[in-house]
Amino acid sequence: MYATETTSSETTWASEDERLRSFGQAIDGIRRRTSAKVGQEDLRYIRTVDRLSRVAEFAGRTLIAVSPGPMLFTIGVVSLWAYKQLQATEIGHAALHGAYNRIDGADKYHSRQHRWQIPIDEASWIRGHNGRHHGLTNVAGHDADINFGPVRLTEQTPHRFVHYFQLPITLLFVFPSFAAAMNLHFTGVSDVLAGDKNGREFDFIEDRSPASVRDAFGRALRKFVPYYAKEYLLWPTLASLAFGWWLGVLVFAKSVLGNLLSELLRNVYSAATIHCGHVGEQTRSYPAGTVPRCKGERYAMQVEATNNFEVPWLVSVFCGALERQIEHHLFPTLPTNRLREISPEVRAVCEAHGVEYRTNTWGRTLIQALAQIGRLSRPLPHERGQASSFAQASS
Repeated sequence: MYATETTSSETTWASEDERLRSFGQAIDGIRRRTSAKVGQEDLRYIRTVDRLSRVAEFAGRTLIAVSPGPMLFTIGVVSLWAYKQLQATEIGHAALHGAYNRIDGADKYHSRQHRWQIPIDEASWIRGHNGRHHGLTNVAGHDADINFGPVRLTEQTPHRFVHYFQLPITLLFVFPSFAAAMNLHFTGVSDVLAGDKNGREFDFIEDRSPASVRDAFGRALRKFVPYYAKEYLLWPTLASLAFGWWLGVLVFAKSVLGNLLSELLRNVYSAATIHCGHVGEQTRSYPAGTVPRCKGERYAMQVEATNNFEVPWLVSVFCGALERQIEHHLFPTLPTNRLREISPEVRAVCEAHGVEYRTNTWGRTLIQALAQIGRLSRPLPHERGQASSFAQASS
């Protein structure tokens, strides 16, 4: 689990237990100091980001509707993407983690009140993401995100035939429709469609009873229907009302296309951000039943199941600070600006305790993530052996 390389500046520990205890205390110290700072400054920041995103939405929808040529139309699409991206990551993701719950006046940024401007059911996401994924990241049997529909992301998910095609599935379907795919995953619709086959267990439903199926589809549709009706019917209709019949039809079609392109940009950007934070050959995963011995080991497992990547501040804002995925896994309830602030200290603590803190450029990290998805598309050596033994026994 721990990095074996040492330097002369590193501490020599009497035992693993001592190192883990010290690591846990250091991480808890960062948590206490940073949590004490969280307050009105953070609330003012997120309100400012929210206001700017609303300006971008107005500009984007207006330019898409009235643009006479491709240049202004493109600017409109990018502006609408900026709104959707900020609402999804910098604002919505942090709010649903409870980053602002303890601040007086949080109001719509409180996790119980926030409505995500993205087609993902809030209650289902909180249940699956905050509880299971962040509880024990990449631990089979606890973290349902080690597989994502027909895609396995760690070695802990057994290989199935569909995994041979998971790299093109990821690039051609998962990335372009990432938000919708996440909704299907967390609501349990993916379980209804693909679970309980070839030994795979369900992630979010108990069985395929009519009640479970109705609940899964009900959760998915209660977000899909209003969200997509607004994006592809309400807004295009409102945009077209100010024009005559034939021009109105053109404006409606342009609005639909602009919304579609902005959704595509948000989905691909978000998918690239999140896959980079969780997938890679060096990213640790753990078999079912793995239980950390102490708080320090749990923190170490969280760090080593995660990747960071380095981007400029503005790019980080559109990532929702998820390029600081290590810090986010350690402190999931901290606001995004605090994750950026504490990153150097967290890295120093990890290095001092021999816990592997991985970070690289975004491009290299993405290449490594896609390479791992490609590697996992084939049975691993021990899985080929199991498949051969099964075939011999069957014959």
